[in-house]
Amino acid sequence: MTTPLTLTPGRRSDGKQLLTAAGEIDMSNTEALADALTGITGRVVVDLTGVDYLDSAGLAVLFAQADRIELIAGPVLEPVLKFSGLADLVPVHVSGPGAASP
Repeated sequence: MTTPLTLTPGRRSDGKQLLTAAGEIDMSNTEALADALTGITGRVVVDLTGVDYLDSAGLAVLFAQADRIELIAGPVLEPVLKFSGLADLVPVHVSGPGAASP
């Protein structure tokens, strides 16, 4: 059974390509995430603020795209991105309730 995940491509107001994810990212749906990222050429901002859960399979997809992504994540995912080392490779912007003020 596939875990619900919504992936919506778009553009930010600054013109950057955007992929917005909502739901949970786990081994049951990482192929959809990989396909969505592959379908976008060039650099892309991945908005994970609507993601409540991200497992190692999801991290592997993001690591594979590290040379061309930047992430927006909620405070819940921030520790996962830091401890995995992904935050050392890609820009991570923390947003949403509970985020530290700049």
